[in-house]
Amino acid sequence: MSTRCHTGQHDHHDVYEAQCPCRAMLDLLANKWAALAIGALEDGPLRFGALQRRLQGVSPKVLTQTLRRLEDAGLVERTVYPAVPLHVEYELTPLGHSASIPLRNLRIWVEDNLDLTTAPATPA
Repeated sequence: MSTRCHTGQHDHHDVYEAQCPCRAMLDLLANKWAALAIGALEDGPLRFGALQRRLQGVSPKVLTQTLRRLEDAGLVERTVYPAVPLHVEYELTPLGHSASIPLRNLRIWVEDNLDLTTAPATPA
């Protein structure tokens, strides 16, 4: 089924088209911290601190930016509980859960095949 792209540049969504908004979503999902945050939230909601501990190496600033982008895209929901201190949880939306499936497969592939590649030994 063809969907008219809201940019009007083409008749359907196509990530290979320069003006397609698919590229922004692909850029978000291909981001290391976004992909890892989605994976960390697969099993249920997490508070910010727990999520940061799970994603070893992410700074609070980068995690905040990543979660805001995921929330703006409709992949993550942020819930604020009125308590002292403030209690905030992040969880995947149904759309976020659907994105987690191919990302989980990619993470599994990387873990299973890294030793067969010539990838750098240390993370960038």
